[in-house]
Amino acid sequence: MSERDVDAQLVARVQRGDKRAFDLLMLKYQRKIMRLLSRMIRDPAEVEDVAQEAFIKAYRALPQFRGDSAFYTWLYRIAINTARNWQAASARRPVTLNEHTDEDGETFSRIDNLTDNSTPESMVASRQIVDTVNAAMNALPEELRTAIVLREIEGLSYEDIAQTMGCPIGTVRSRIFRAREAISAQLRPVLDNDSDRRW
Repeated sequence: MSERDVDAQLVARVQRGDKRAFDLLMLKYQRKIMRLLSRMIRDPAEVEDVAQEAFIKAYRALPQFRGDSAFYTWLYRIAINTARNWQAASARRPVTLNEHTDEDGETFSRIDNLTDNSTPESMVASRQIVDTVNAAMNALPEELRTAIVLREIEGLSYEDIAQTMGCPIGTVRSRIFRAREAISAQLRPVLDNDSDRRW
């Protein structure tokens, strides 16, 4: 049985009045939603509040869920819209890729694990790469940042991202391409400088 089938069964149980089934869905997706929101909202306490609000909205809207998309795609869209509403209400600029809030280490800071950290020089180079990627992500317009996070960090398919963001797949591909290009442009000088070094 696929994940989508399991979710569909849980959704059907919730729609029949089984509140425990929603608890299972919430447990299954809470960490992913928190990780997604932590890339849009600076304050970890606010991330928790927005996540809770998103789950409440999802629970209230679940009777109207028809299953045209996967449950998690539908839930991600609710979470993103809830975060956008919070941002508009608080007039704060979103911040992405907060390494300290990502318990799974599924950010670009994983680069730290791919390099030899045995020398001070390699540690500095690694930190510079992480900082550059994070700064490039922060500088992206929201629609590009959301698309690249959903694809590269959350692992969603282009189809699921299109449903989550409410736009055509071609638009998703364009946004991801532009985001990658912007990040690469910022990262290229750092990587070129690093490769020119001779220790």
